[in-house]
Amino acid sequence: MSTIRLKNISKAYNRISVMDNIELTIDEGEFVAFVGPSGCGKSTLLRMIAGLEQQTTGSILIDNKDVSHLPPAKRGIGMVFQTYALYPHLTVFNNMALALKQAKLSKLDIQQRVDDAAKVLRLEQYLKRKPAELSGGQRQRVAIGRAMVRKPKVFLLDEPLSNLDAALRTEVRLELAKLHRQLSSTMIYVTHDQVEAMTLADRIVVLNEGKIEQVGDPLTLYHHPDNQFVAEFIGSPKINLLPAELSTSGQQITLSSGLFKSINWPWQPNTTATKVKLGIRPEDIEVTTDHNNAAMVGKIIMKESLGSDSYIYVSLSHDYNMVVRVTADQPCFVGQSIGLILNLSRSHLFAENGRSLKTPAQEQLKQTISVKKGIAAKDEPAQIA
Repeated sequence: MSTIRLKNISKAYNRISVMDNIELTIDEGEFVAFVGPSGCGKSTLLRMIAGLEQQTTGSILIDNKDVSHLPPAKRGIGMVFQTYALYPHLTVFNNMALALKQAKLSKLDIQQRVDDAAKVLRLEQYLKRKPAELSGGQRQRVAIGRAMVRKPKVFLLDEPLSNLDAALRTEVRLELAKLHRQLSSTMIYVTHDQVEAMTLADRIVVLNEGKIEQVGDPLTLYHHPDNQFVAEFIGSPKINLLPAELSTSGQQITLSSGLFKSINWPWQPNTTATKVKLGIRPEDIEVTTDHNNAAMVGKIIMKESLGSDSYIYVSLSHDYNMVVRVTADQPCFVGQSIGLILNLSRSHLFAENGRSLKTPAQEQLKQTISVKKGIAAKDEPAQIA
């Protein structure tokens, strides 16, 4: 197990900056996922840690040793690529053993390391087969095994599940989670799939346009995003966002919009601005046929049935739709006019620049809020002004 520290890492191509002042510490045995949209710099950052690309400024430390100018082979890392990169003419055993042979390890040591890795990855019966005789999931396990036998300090995985179908992705994802528990190794995992990141990682690093937007455990990012970008990127379906205006009269704070009724807001946002965006996730909305007690009313335009749950898409206007999660037996149908009740204790406000308007008092409110006049209790529906 090893610690990794990135100090003021920047990267530029022909004076065009693609990574800007990255500061990050990864602890021993941590599983950290880099996520973000295409072009955000997550793979570039991984390649700089691996030594496949050189940073323009800054330092990369592994176990407090500066490896910034060391070649990949001397950094103590094992890398797993999206494309497996297996030699088609070699058996599974020889693919896994190749780097050890090049390092001139003894035959006994090579045999022991390959056998140990094959046992962990359940590849013993495939050691004499060639890649063409394996499934996609088995090939990916061979690629992981090839990294394992080198006994690296750090595992770097660059979108290793992208080439697999949905069923295999789930299977290999479970195997990666078990492998991490068995090895207790430090792992960095690059993916564009936030579901993979949330199910595998101890912490997630959300990147956007070469900068870190937020670092935290999956539930922190989901429930307490620092900004609108993180709120939209983490979670599927995406968080619902609606334009709104804040107004204050004495102790009363009101949120209003042409899309919903005025709402008594339960906390003081840390802003003097009036224009904001209301964010609320699909599971934090209830449907009702009582339109008088609903914060907003719309028409169901689509329903997605997923077995235990369904998602309904509710049109509020030509430009704005809300996604709501309901139980599979909820009596909803396309074309139905439906009211929506908002759980304000789990909602978000964002400034025009995207910054979250949460405050320390708001965070405390979510845990200890009591019922007061004009204030929504924890998990209490919105109060209509």
